[in-house]
Amino acid sequence: MGRVMAIDFGTRRIGVALSDPLGIMAQGYETISWNGQDSEYALTRLAEIVSEKQVSTIVLGKPSRTDGTVSESEEKAVAFGKDLEERVGIKPVFRDERFTTVIASQYLRSTGVSGKNKKKVVDQVAAEIILQEYLDMHR
Repeated sequence: MGRVMAIDFGTRRIGVALSDPLGIMAQGYETISWNGQDSEYALTRLAEIVSEKQVSTIVLGKPSRTDGTVSESEEKAVAFGKDLEERVGIKPVFRDERFTTVIASQYLRSTGVSGKNKKKVVDQVAAEIILQEYLDMHR
């Protein structure tokens, strides 16, 4: 059994969180910056993390709309997930990520993190929220 990795997908930044080896706790790991167009760099970096950290499950946040219609962001996340699956051979589990970035921003603000420092970690914290919810659900 390997680690679980969660991804908070965005068109400028991708937040990554990893579980501990026992799959109990989520921890922010990295924020990958990219241009939202050419996913090669992001896919390569994620593949490196999967290999280095012995990831066996990938949880990918899917930005679903509250009215149930499919957004452009959701379509991009699903397409990215397919590309990632082709690269690493692990089919991502999609989880609703509505409000995770808002919750992460509120949490960081409450702990005194703001401005540039917040931008660097907000996506990691959002991925951490997605991952911890997944881990708690599968215990």
